Amino acid sequence: MHRTDTSGPAIETAGLVKVFGETRAVDGVDLTVPRGTVYGVLGPNGAGKTTTVKMLATLLRPDGGEAHVFGRDVVREADKVRSRVSLTGQYASVDEDLTGTENLILLGRLLGHRHQAAAARAAQLLEAFGLTEAAGKQVKNYSGGMRRRIDIAASILNTPDLLFLDEPTTGLDPRSRNQVWDIVRAVVAQGTTVLLTTQYLDEADQLASRIAVIDKGKVIAEGTKGELKASVGAGSVHLRLREADQRQQAVDLLARALDAQVQLEPDPVALTARVGNGSGEQAAEQASRALGELARAGITVDNFALGQPSLDEVFLALTDRTAAASADSKEGVAA
Repeated sequence: MHRTDTSGPAIETAGLVKVFGETRAVDGVDLTVPRGTVYGVLGPNGAGKTTTVKMLATLLRPDGGEAHVFGRDVVREADKVRSRVSLTGQYASVDEDLTGTENLILLGRLLGHRHQAAAARAAQLLEAFGLTEAAGKQVKNYSGGMRRRIDIAASILNTPDLLFLDEPTTGLDPRSRNQVWDIVRAVVAQGTTVLLTTQYLDEADQLASRIAVIDKGKVIAEGTKGELKASVGAGSVHLRLREADQRQQAVDLLARALDAQVQLEPDPVALTARVGNGSGEQAAEQASRALGELARAGITVDNFALGQPSLDEVFLALTDRTAAASADSKEGVAA
């Protein structure tokens, strides 16, 4: 255990850069990750999340900027960083031809434990992760959720001070995702800091106390869930129409009444729109006026709700801003 030093952030980066050929995969990332929390790094495929994690875990050398893990430079003090971190990538890293028990004992021995201690730790983790009944089965016969659990168990054989979880629930069914979430919460409760990368907004919403949104290698927003949601509007209107053939008319009316982009939902009678940047009371008044205009236009609304924007709406709004800024920049260069 290394938790004698408790001051300062778990991770601190300044202007972190990684270049592959002509592509700036990470383009000046600044992060400050508090200790003992889940910190979410959210972004689409190709945003630079995994590359950032690999640099912080000392698997890739940065091409610019600085990064420190528990005050240690990831380049000059890589060995000291490695002694305090563990990484679970997007794909299972255990040996599929070995059983769950054999995998954990082997890894425990490689970490320096005697056989008896490694076996005891393996049994403890298998029980904690609900894998005792599958302990004697080859990992290739595990379900996707079981593989992710054994992979995370392997990552914490020696309890790390910092655990990198790189998209740990990709491809899992809802039950398995919930099981992984419970494991993450248990790991943090024991004092480990977790940096979680994910494409799933609900996952970040469930687990992370702070979130950095990355797009095109840059941090485009950072804060608590509440701060991010407040940054794109005071509220979010969700409504269901009675008639699907009135949807386009409702979209046009709402866009004018709310001065906001209206999002079409997969359900042909469902619409969502963000409401203003004022107070919650102002958002409610604005939404009420819009509802009245729908009624005057003869559009029947079966269900109406006003709440905080979801992280999905936050992400779409932030990435839309980035895309618009990028387009403006290109036009400026062309001009």
